[in-house]
Amino acid sequence: MKNKRNVLIISIAIIAVIVGITLYFERDNSQYMPYPDFYNYVKSGKVVSAKIGNDEVRFYLNGDQTEYRTDNPELDSFKEFLLLNGVKVTSEKSADELFVTVTDAIFSIIFFGIIIFGLYKFIDFRRSTFKVIRNNDTKFSDVAGMEDLKREMLQAVDILKHPKEYAAKGIRPINGILLEGNPGNGKTLFARALAGEAKVNFIATKATDFQSAIMSIGPAKIKALFRKARANKPCIIFIDEFDGIGEKRNYAGTGIDKENNRIIAAMLNEMDGFTREGGVMVIAATNNYKALDEALVRPGRFDKKYTVPNPDYKTRIELIKIYTKNKKLSESISIEQLAAKFEGMTCSQIETILNEAAVIATGEGHSDITESDLIEAVKKICHLTTVGVKRK
Repeated sequence: MKNKRNVLIISIAIIAVIVGITLYFERDNSQYMPYPDFYNYVKSGKVVSAKIGNDEVRFYLNGDQTEYRTDNPELDSFKEFLLLNGVKVTSEKSADELFVTVTDAIFSIIFFGIIIFGLYKFIDFRRSTFKVIRNNDTKFSDVAGMEDLKREMLQAVDILKHPKEYAAKGIRPINGILLEGNPGNGKTLFARALAGEAKVNFIATKATDFQSAIMSIGPAKIKALFRKARANKPCIIFIDEFDGIGEKRNYAGTGIDKENNRIIAAMLNEMDGFTREGGVMVIAATNNYKALDEALVRPGRFDKKYTVPNPDYKTRIELIKIYTKNKKLSESISIEQLAAKFEGMTCSQIETILNEAAVIATGEGHSDITESDLIEAVKKICHLTTVGVKRK
């Protein structure tokens, strides 16, 4: 409220100043003099200075502080006539000239503003570095289920950490792994836990990190990301919402489409380039695999693709235990039966429902999460009328 009041006061003050200046310049205290009299004064040397305007001439007489005005004869020789008679002459810009001057100034400000903004964004991007997570304490114990995927991914990271040993067996490192599936099932958490289990450096990014109002900044950021990863290898790069930058290229599209094409081209070049060096692996997560550019997801760039589905029954039981580790379920609630009723829900939905149920329980003044708390939480989160939690 205080800031709004200050803005209002400043705005009123600015308006008052503008109105005051306008009234001051609109007030005319000059005296009109017929042109023949002005002409005679000039010839007699009594006119000291004159300002030639578009329609009139304003002038001062010798020893007189009064401003006079007369008609402008609009002759080509008029200014020369005044100068030859010792009059100090100035010209007043016309409204058209003032308009051109003002518009030129505005366009110059906009032009240089764009350049300065671009330089600022470029310098800011050069200064900003993607954060390398070195001591990652996230482990697979924080991720419920997906045991087969965990084992296979750990083997991929082992190749990343010991490329020479595997090269001796004719096995090249895995360049990229693509995780697809509905949002909210822990793709980001899984990638982070993988880096933590393998004890390798980890850089987490998302598609919006590469989007910019300035053209070519996105591709430059891609190059900076891989340069950072190579400097900290072995390293896992994680790109969330990958379809935001890896969408199929549209060569006849708008400027945004062309910038997206440049980002994809930079991504292709980097993924082809770092395969020769090794030590870097990309894990990308997407909710829309079909939207991705075919050249980007072909084998050799992204060698493996895994679907991260909604949690199965066994995983849901693990999730409930993880999410209620610091919460207390009522003894009347069966975790197994609760897991069965959570079928078809994502990990994030389950976590949100249990958290909301704990909030409701606290509001009701009891520490245990009861069946009614869960039913109310499901109504709020999933807009359902009942959860059907069975008692033991």
